[in-house]
Amino acid sequence: MLSLRYRPLDSCPMSTTDSAQTRHEAHEPLDRLIARVGGQLSDSLAAILAELPEGSMGPQRLAKALGLDKVLLSRLLKALRSADPIAVAYHAPGPDPLRRFLRAARKGGASAACVERGEAAVSAFDDLIRGYAGDRSSLAAMISAWLPEARAEFELRRKQAAHRAMSELKGVAANLNLGVVFLHPSKDGKNLDVVWLVGLLGITRLRPDAPIKVTTRLSTRRFADMPLERRPTTLAGEHVDNLEGLRLDQFCLAPPAQLEVSEVGTTVHYLLAGEEFGPRSAVDLLLAEVNLGEMPAAVAPGSGRLGYVFVEVGSPSRTLVFDVIVHEDVYAGRDPKLLIYDTSLDGVADVNDRARDVDRVDMVENIASLGKGAARFRSPDVPRYQDLLTHVFEHMGWDGAAFRGYRCHIDFPIYGSQVAMAFEPPEG
Repeated sequence: MLSLRYRPLDSCPMSTTDSAQTRHEAHEPLDRLIARVGGQLSDSLAAILAELPEGSMGPQRLAKALGLDKVLLSRLLKALRSADPIAVAYHAPGPDPLRRFLRAARKGGASAACVERGEAAVSAFDDLIRGYAGDRSSLAAMISAWLPEARAEFELRRKQAAHRAMSELKGVAANLNLGVVFLHPSKDGKNLDVVWLVGLLGITRLRPDAPIKVTTRLSTRRFADMPLERRPTTLAGEHVDNLEGLRLDQFCLAPPAQLEVSEVGTTVHYLLAGEEFGPRSAVDLLLAEVNLGEMPAAVAPGSGRLGYVFVEVGSPSRTLVFDVIVHEDVYAGRDPKLLIYDTSLDGVADVNDRARDVDRVDMVENIASLGKGAARFRSPDVPRYQDLLTHVFEHMGWDGAAFRGYRCHIDFPIYGSQVAMAFEPPEG
């Protein structure tokens, strides 16, 4: 049985003057206007349902009785279950579907007075959409600012649409964008050793003519103003000059990606080889890169600088898994904060550059703590994830029980974005 809020039937009639005031009250804050219109929808439509014999019998029975689509009735009933009138305005069907419901409800036995009041509420809803938002999608974007659960749903749907469009335009999509970084104290006691696991799993060429660039460099990057000399190695400690030495093909579930090198001046492009396309062409690429003494362990007193690591979304991907696995002696007692940047104008952002704060993207994504000990670091998205981590710990000679983990999991990460985890380092 549905629990719906409605007023007594003697409150159903609404005068034309009241309706006009509802739609055109001047200088009312937008959130209050949305709440008021949502409340009118909730009260009037719930009163109509209370008059229908099948009004409390669920969407399928109600749809059959009224001759309407079950999806429409499901959405309507979901909206009316919301206690917040702003949520009602967010979840309600559009004005035209609501008018179809009103016509069917009148034929189904709802009183003329209640239907008239419902028509006035729907008209106010229509005026709200047209006058303040332009369309239903834009109104949803506005409402997401006041309704956290609506915001999460809104962002997910838009990210999914953006992913679909971008993957079709680029002609490529990956199931998973993986970035795992390990931070461990260096032997010199002043810096941090950094190991990266990066990969694209389920890379699929969607068009036969689409060139797929994996990267233009070794698998990871840092900013040029970092003073330490950089000499990337494999997990076995061998120096490398190209991606081939970094590959972990033994952990790929799909066939390992075959790459071809294209040199343009001083730039080296790594491209996916072959012309296969479609679902059966999916391949995996996994890389591991070691940089000893890569980052300072502490910052100058009073500098306010952050220690951070980041991943880039350079390929349209359905899922991003970004894990930061930190030794207990690194940033002890300090958890990271999440920073997401739009890199479309000025490229990858330095978290410590305040001028790039304007490029930060405010989204509902978050960081989850994985706890302490490698046995707790699991992922349903990454095949053989535990084996992969054990492979790193054993080659580096590190004790996995001494690490704690953090994860940012994003469905349909925005193409061209940068996702960073930043810690407050000790001063020294």
